[in-house]
Amino acid sequence: MTVYNDILSAKAAKKRLLAILIDPDKFDVNLISQFVNKISESIITHIFVGGSTVEVEVTQKLVSALKPLTKLPIVLFPGDVTQISKDADAILFLSLISGRNPKYLIEKQIEAVSILKQTNLEVIPTGYILIENGKKTAVQRVTNTLPIPTALQSLVADTAKAGELLGKKLIYLEAGSGALFPVPLDMISFVNQDLKIPLIVGGGIRTIQQLGDAYMAGADLVVIGTAFENNIDFFNELKR
Repeated sequence: MTVYNDILSAKAAKKRLLAILIDPDKFDVNLISQFVNKISESIITHIFVGGSTVEVEVTQKLVSALKPLTKLPIVLFPGDVTQISKDADAILFLSLISGRNPKYLIEKQIEAVSILKQTNLEVIPTGYILIENGKKTAVQRVTNTLPIPTALQSLVADTAKAGELLGKKLIYLEAGSGALFPVPLDMISFVNQDLKIPLIVGGGIRTIQQLGDAYMAGADLVVIGTAFENNIDFFNELKR
């Protein structure tokens, strides 16, 4: 079964999915065995790898080290074409549909094609929507785009639906790394009402309560990154 079909099946079965996001530039590869052991003892279902700014070859080294240690799907969440690793299982082929910078709507994607042709990666077209979170994020700085204000729920919902109608297989609502607050629950619920494809939510989720609330609001897959970077003991709250 492909990574995407697995997500679809989980959505149909109302199974909650949880991804840990590992930023290669912030991760100590020497601690990888210990880290993977904690992942395997938790309810985490996917490993996402990527960051807004990552040095060349760092992603490949991390994925190559991860692959022999886990059976969980390793999914690339790239900030740039330099973050493509042939050893991963899949790649979120992101289009920043909340912004209007052509570089991140289509130009980077075109640049990636020649690299992807040399891999067996499962490519999952994903509409990426940046949501206001109380501070300027790395994504905002790198892409030179503005997040959609939380007050404009209809715009977020219409943007998500437009992504679906354009053929995206996933919609990703992102508050950003280190967000001061996560995507509002009423926004998740509002967006999910008219969406037929799986909804991913990430950014600013730091507690079990926030995680559960995101699921209840309609998130099919939640992504957590900073919470683990700041407190590795957070794994203890996610044990099976």
